[in-house]
Amino acid sequence: MPVDKEHILVSSVPQDARSRLPPLPRYTPDFITSTREEKDLQEKYEVVVVGAGPAGILLTSLLARYGLRDEHSLLCIDLKGGTLGSGHADALQPRTLEVLKSMGLADEIINEGFQCWERSAWDPFPGDEEKIEQDYVKPVLDSTAGYRYPFVLLMRQGRTEQMLEADLLRYSERGVQRETKLIDVCIDEHGDKDFPVRCVIETADDEQRGTKSRTVRCKHVVGADGAHSTVRRCMQLDLVGDSLGYMWGVVDLVLDTNFPDIRRFSSVRSAGGSVLVIPREQIPATGEYLSRLYIQIPGEVALDMTVEEAREKRSDITLESLLETASRVFRPFRIKQKQGTAVEWWAIYHIGQRMTEDFIVRDSTGLPRVFLVGDACHTHSPKAGQGMNVSMMDSYNLAWKLAYCIHGVTPTPLLETYETERRAVAQQLLEADKIFSTAMSQPIANTPESGDAQGPVSKQLDGILSALEGFTSGCGIQYPGNMLVELPAISGTDTDHLCGILHPGTRVANVKLKRYADGAPRDLQDSFPSTGRFRILVLTSNDFLVPLGVSSSTLNTIGESLLPTFPPSLIEQVILYPGLRVRRHFRWEDLPRTVKVYSEMRLFDGSGSGLAEGEDAYTLFGVAPDRGGMAVVRPDGYVGLMAELGDVARVECYLARFVKR
Repeated sequence: MPVDKEHILVSSVPQDARSRLPPLPRYTPDFITSTREEKDLQEKYEVVVVGAGPAGILLTSLLARYGLRDEHSLLCIDLKGGTLGSGHADALQPRTLEVLKSMGLADEIINEGFQCWERSAWDPFPGDEEKIEQDYVKPVLDSTAGYRYPFVLLMRQGRTEQMLEADLLRYSERGVQRETKLIDVCIDEHGDKDFPVRCVIETADDEQRGTKSRTVRCKHVVGADGAHSTVRRCMQLDLVGDSLGYMWGVVDLVLDTNFPDIRRFSSVRSAGGSVLVIPREQIPATGEYLSRLYIQIPGEVALDMTVEEAREKRSDITLESLLETASRVFRPFRIKQKQGTAVEWWAIYHIGQRMTEDFIVRDSTGLPRVFLVGDACHTHSPKAGQGMNVSMMDSYNLAWKLAYCIHGVTPTPLLETYETERRAVAQQLLEADKIFSTAMSQPIANTPESGDAQGPVSKQLDGILSALEGFTSGCGIQYPGNMLVELPAISGTDTDHLCGILHPGTRVANVKLKRYADGAPRDLQDSFPSTGRFRILVLTSNDFLVPLGVSSSTLNTIGESLLPTFPPSLIEQVILYPGLRVRRHFRWEDLPRTVKVYSEMRLFDGSGSGLAEGEDAYTLFGVAPDRGGMAVVRPDGYVGLMAELGDVARVECYLARFVKR
């Protein structure tokens, strides 16, 4: 179309900066960048993150999103020269995908990874335990209610790291400072009480063709540096736990096989041993699909084996011996490395579950200064696809709390809740891993008629996987009661109708709804992006359009008396109404004025009507439409409080404890 005249608004903000999410407001004094002379004498940061695996990069990216964007306020260091090339973790569970979606990162990862929708089990063939037969094929998740992603995504850890680092670079010019080694870290309040954590780091010295060390100070250090954590060692914390008497090998390769379930998550057991099959992503350069095999190494391992003895035993195991073991387990099927391809990665590991007593180290005033996340504070076997996910969720839990405290957004010390909430999850992780690893590793000889009194091993594994699904998916995690999680009163009270799946300590499940403003089908979780904001989720009742009803009164009070008393945009409002029960068309004029002001694009028909795939949020959440309810959703997507519709005072009291006015 020809244009005779046009006017273009040229923003003074660069395009790449405009595309970034707004940071949290800051109420503490701005972090003043040192002059060059001062910086040469003493380098200072607000947070130093040690380790740039998935947990470390995610934490750094979130802190930068939340406002620690100055290159002198945030430092992430890593010993490696780049992201991992192959191997290590490979599974992204449904809850992790939900979090990545809230950051705008899930779509690319899902497009590249392999979606595992089904799992199968194979047991010894009756009368011939040298052969196997299929016992069942079923969905990888038994129940998909509230799951946005009812599958497990498989992709190499290095590619996940690359995507997270690319996101970090949108908010931080430096990104990760690589080829940098942490030598020592300690809390030294006498040296600088405002920056009491002292770190000695070592970097390459190109001029001297060697290394040079320097000392930096910071307010907080996060150890995301893995199972051999230097941060943990310097804080004199030990990993404590048990080892099981089994060793396993893991191999990533392209297979030549006629095994029918090679593209399913499959547990395979025969007299030859046990193997777990993990289907993997496509290799872009060749079009081939990777597979990962977890292969049990024959024989038990002495529980009191020394480090040297374990190292010697591992040295006796070869790639060829691992593949030979796998070949025996899969009989009568053929399984071998495809000719003309190379094994991408293989390793040996000893099954064990260990955890530190503390995830936090405090200064003399009791203020948390050093944090451990991921493998730095809990280790386990890799077979259940949990390590990377639990580690990243450690970071997701900690990031907003750190940002709130550093920016002065909260009047309440929140950092202690990181240990309260995530140590409970780590304990569950170790227990779940021990149950699953023991079941997979037990000899066939212990199971008469290829089973035991409880039936075939495949049935036992199926029961274990089903029982652990809420935990392994990440979607059923329940944080314990604490200052951020107000658990409901004992049963039998008037608020029993608010004790459904929308429950304090759990994440807000996803539900597909129709948005009022434009009729667009939307996922409810898209109203809870990772921007560091609290949200009030209001499920109005059947009296939604009654001017003097409880719903209108609640929305009026929130819009006129609650939201304006907090910093602008720091608390958001999401509204659902029971569309099938309202039974008449309405316009904005029929609603309280503040509904459009605060929730124009966050007002949804909670009944799911008008959508082919619509769902009833009231039924899913267990909230009675004739009574409604309210939930305060934390910045990490977890419910902190459930309240009666109309009890705005309780919501306000909760928010006032954690958000500065």
